Amino acid sequence: MKINNKFFRIAILTAAPVVWWACSESDSESDAYGNFEAKETIISAEVSGKVLNFSVEEGSVLKKGETVGLIDTIQLSLKKEQLIAQKKAVSSRTDNIFAQIRVLDEQNDKLVFEKQRIEKLLKDGAATQKQLDDIESQIKVNQKQIASIQAQNSPVINEQKVYDVQIKQIEDQIARSIIVNPVNGSVLEKYCEPFEMTSAGKALYKIADLTKVELRVYVSGDQLSEIKPGKEVDVLYDSGKGELTTVKGTVSWISSQAEFTPKIIQTREERVNLVYAVKIIVENDGSIKIGMPGEIKF
Repeated sequence: MKINNKFFRIAILTAAPVVWWACSESDSESDAYGNFEAKETIISAEVSGKVLNFSVEEGSVLKKGETVGLIDTIQLSLKKEQLIAQKKAVSSRTDNIFAQIRVLDEQNDKLVFEKQRIEKLLKDGAATQKQLDDIESQIKVNQKQIASIQAQNSPVINEQKVYDVQIKQIEDQIARSIIVNPVNGSVLEKYCEPFEMTSAGKALYKIADLTKVELRVYVSGDQLSEIKPGKEVDVLYDSGKGELTTVKGTVSWISSQAEFTPKIIQTREERVNLVYAVKIIVENDGSIKIGMPGEIKF
């Protein structure tokens, strides 16, 4: 059979770019795919009340230890003043008790001095044994009175300690009314506005440190031998210009348990495979956003 040479040459020329493209795609194929994520922290109110000031805005960058808001503390301050007044009332009872003890101590000192004088007189024959016995009896009675008053003072002192603890609790709540940002990061979501009522445990905003993001990918068991924690890999992501940007990343974690391929993998053949989750830490200049797809090459 005679082959049309012109048609054959056209077929070869047409197929050549397709073959080259397929080979090029095969050579540039990444080893694993996934999405970028960051450690997100939800900051909640620690006390209940009206939010008087709240300077958080979505997208703003906050520093650790930065004061970002204040919850009304008027009721807490009034409660503290009440406790201080009650403590002073208890302290006045303690002052009276201490005053009684000081009087009895002075009496006891005089009785002891008198006993010593009588003992000397008794040696010289100028005093009787009865006089010594009487003064010793008075000393014992006086000491019992001191012990009795001190026993009355013990509950008062304990009551003072209770007020001290309650005052410290109120002071702690007042301190917690100042909203202090606990981590460096960018505000992702804001859940509260100034002058709204909040309660202990209610979310105020969500924050994440985007200077370092994590790419979670999934690798097969055959690929595990090619990676290990601390290994540097190439991370690729779409720069938005139709091209992939390549940056360096470091493997930070490899799951110890296999799992079925996540549902984001659509083909049935890939869904039935067992894979291992891997996290890669990537320095972020702001180009990478949470949820963006990414790829890695070993």
